[in-house]
Amino acid sequence: MTTQSGGKTVYGATVGILMLETRFPRIPGDMGNARTWPFPVQYRVVRGASPDRVVRGDPRALLPAFVAAGRDLVAMGCDGITTNCGFLSLVQEELREALGVPVATSSLMQVPMVQAMLPPGKRAVILTISRATLSPDHLKAAGVAPDTPIYGTDGGCAFTRDILGDAAEIDFAACRQDMLDAADEIMADCPEAGAIVLECTNMVPYATDIRRRTGLPVWSIESFVHWFQAGLLPRRFPTELDDPRH
Repeated sequence: MTTQSGGKTVYGATVGILMLETRFPRIPGDMGNARTWPFPVQYRVVRGASPDRVVRGDPRALLPAFVAAGRDLVAMGCDGITTNCGFLSLVQEELREALGVPVATSSLMQVPMVQAMLPPGKRAVILTISRATLSPDHLKAAGVAPDTPIYGTDGGCAFTRDILGDAAEIDFAACRQDMLDAADEIMADCPEAGAIVLECTNMVPYATDIRRRTGLPVWSIESFVHWFQAGLLPRRFPTELDDPRH
């Protein structure tokens, strides 16, 4: 047997997810539902980090708690850290410096890459849970151009209200309708839209609905974490150097 080096507590779960402290239900597709992922992940809850406090407040006030939880994940064996709220782009730089491993705080970090792939004249559009509070500082921290079109579910009947309000029960059909209404607004208001990036990690279950409604590509925290994990633990493919008997 080949000798291997240790140093971790848990092996094979390379992605660590920093979770806000919540009680609302999480369906498959949601980042906080472990069945969303085809690979193992590790979670840590950041106590005191409520959705409302992070999205409508300043998460930098909670930085020590995020650093402590992130360090715990790294000590457990995670090779990279992400979070379950796009508004945490505001702590991207601090977490990257403090944790010593790759950190991907926000789905918004995909926007520059998506924009670079689109045909001339087309724009990457952000769909967020809180258009009212997604500020130029959030965009700058994620490397997003300040003139990027932004749309939100703020005017909907359920999604923003219940996620930020941390509701114990959620009408997911109503949330889906909020997503479709926001998709319709994008298509009516932004003819240059070429792709949609979902800021909110709770929007992933509706990505297919948005794609069908708009005909546009949709990127989310799911796509980002799949890409992130693929670098942390690349797939091993058989080669001619392998023994074909195994």
